[in-house]
Amino acid sequence: MPRVKVALPDTFSFTTEIPVRITDLNYGGHVGNDALLGLLHEARVHFLRSIGVPNDYDVVTKLGLIMVDVAVEYKGEAFHGDVLRFDVAGTDRSKYGFDVVYHVHNQSGKEIARAKTGMLCFDYNIHKLRLLPEEVAAQLQ
Repeated sequence: MPRVKVALPDTFSFTTEIPVRITDLNYGGHVGNDALLGLLHEARVHFLRSIGVPNDYDVVTKLGLIMVDVAVEYKGEAFHGDVLRFDVAGTDRSKYGFDVVYHVHNQSGKEIARAKTGMLCFDYNIHKLRLLPEEVAAQLQ
C-alpha cells in the first residue's frame, strides 16, 4: 500500500509554537494521532488570525470554514514537555477554499510531522459552500 506523502511549499508564511500537554499523550507515552489533529487545529486558528480571519466560525452570521480532508505524514515522536513549532502556509487557493500545510518540529529541530488540511468556506445557514472572500484570498497569495 502506498504511503501518504505531504508536499511542502518552498516557504512558510507563519510560525507558531504550541506546548505538548499531558492530555496529548497516548498509551505509548507520545503525542497521539487524535491529539495531533487538535494541535493542527490550534495552529490553523493562529494562522487564520494572522491573515485577518478572527475565527473559523462566526456564531452570528453562521459563516465559516469546514475541513474537508486531512493528510498526515508522521515523522517522529513528540513527548510531554516538548514545544512544537508549526510552520504554516496557505496553498492551492481555489474559488471556495484553500489548503493549509503544516511542517512540525520539536524544540530541538527534530521533524515530527507534515500535514495538510483542505478548508472550504461554508454557510451553515443553508449548509452549502460559499465563495472564498476576496480579502482572505488576497492574504493567501
